[in-house]
Amino acid sequence: MPPVIRAKLEPRARSWAAAKVKEGASLEPRAAAAKPQPTQQAGLAAREMALDLVSAVLDRNRVFDDALAKAFASGKGLALAPRPRAGEADRAATVLRHRGGLETLLADFMERPLGERHIAAQRLLLLGAAQMLYLDTPAHAAINLAVAECRRNPATQRFDKLVNAVLRRVSLEGRTRLADIDTLRLSYPAWLWQRWCDIYGEETARRIAEASLSEAALDLTLKSDGDASAWAEKLGATVLTTGSLRLPAGGRIEEKDGFASGAWWVQDAAAALPATLLGRDLAGQDIADLCAAPGGKTAQLAARGAKVTAVDASGERLKRVAENLSRLGPSADIAPPDAATWDPGRTFDAVLLDAPCTATGTIRRHPDILHLKRHSDLAKLTAIQTNLLDAASRLVRPGGRLVYCTCSLEPEEGRAQIEMFLAKHPEFQRLPIQAGEEGIAAEWLTQSGDLRTLPFHTPAGSPVASGMDGFYACRLVRQD
Repeated sequence: MPPVIRAKLEPRARSWAAAKVKEGASLEPRAAAAKPQPTQQAGLAAREMALDLVSAVLDRNRVFDDALAKAFASGKGLALAPRPRAGEADRAATVLRHRGGLETLLADFMERPLGERHIAAQRLLLLGAAQMLYLDTPAHAAINLAVAECRRNPATQRFDKLVNAVLRRVSLEGRTRLADIDTLRLSYPAWLWQRWCDIYGEETARRIAEASLSEAALDLTLKSDGDASAWAEKLGATVLTTGSLRLPAGGRIEEKDGFASGAWWVQDAAAALPATLLGRDLAGQDIADLCAAPGGKTAQLAARGAKVTAVDASGERLKRVAENLSRLGPSADIAPPDAATWDPGRTFDAVLLDAPCTATGTIRRHPDILHLKRHSDLAKLTAIQTNLLDAASRLVRPGGRLVYCTCSLEPEEGRAQIEMFLAKHPEFQRLPIQAGEEGIAAEWLTQSGDLRTLPFHTPAGSPVASGMDGFYACRLVRQD
């Protein structure tokens, strides 16, 4: 029989345990699971979804958004009401954001760590601790649900007392102990933390890291720029200087006024900026949107009057672009997949290239990046970006513009990529972005006139300092 893993007991708890042993009660895990009460069934079903979402990322290396879509479309997901579904997604995301600090805290409450064979019990502890410490769930609710789930699952039945004891310690001492742990540092992989410290300095790196762990606001891009005030009043939103509408996170997107009619779409305020760098009046202009999925930038360009051709490497992602455009209204041509080899036999007035990248500027929306990205990904992605930039350059007519952007904080995927490109392509030169253009603040611009937003930057007009994604964008013009 494998050794029993016990929680570290405080003196009072040890006395209670000794008394129970003296009375003849066993401290070994139970042999059989207790049957959950009917009132717990809905909570347990939702809890299983959260556990599976965490496991999908940490154990099966799945992208969180993909795991979420699969879970919501499953029989179990469809059986849950929208609010419990959204709540469990939030709990899973909280675990992914704060895993490092939570695991350190939990380890301090156990005599020895749970092994890989007992990872399911560790996930239960993580979820319960995250609820109490970061989501303000009442201790009794978080603990009772965790123990009930533990007893229901054959893989975790024998750890019900451990889960109960450890989570009770968390409820009593967790916040105090957590204050002594550098949770911010522990939330990030060592390679990424060190890079940010080297690139931005430790003070700025900490600001980036802290902002990246906060929940992102809900930003909307309007199909018609002139409707901002009216839609802000309808939705209870604020108008940012960049033109986006900002609402607090939460609620079902599909139920909000204007979704079904395609009056707006969800798009981070920073993600909306690159397309605007091509100008407001694009009537009659022929523009190629490379790496177009999911279609927000395509819709922006088409709504400003451009004739847009949407290109992407993935046929499935292009289907998503077409589906989104059918709801939003603006039309675009959908090219065969593969932006790197696409040759339409003509050039364009402008090309927008939102290149695939490490996406380290979007951690607040995609906490799985903390666990799935590796330092080795950087070299692979920069090679792809170089090839895509070369391909994009061949599509720009003389006098035409090229906007290159990534949602990465890594210089190799931004400034360094452009410097290499300009060295190889003297026919292109920068067309610097100006402070005030499209609501862009001076602090978001580099000395060369490129866009460089950081997660703690907040557009003017935002009711709270809720930041935006980290984006890099450079605007280039091809000489005649």
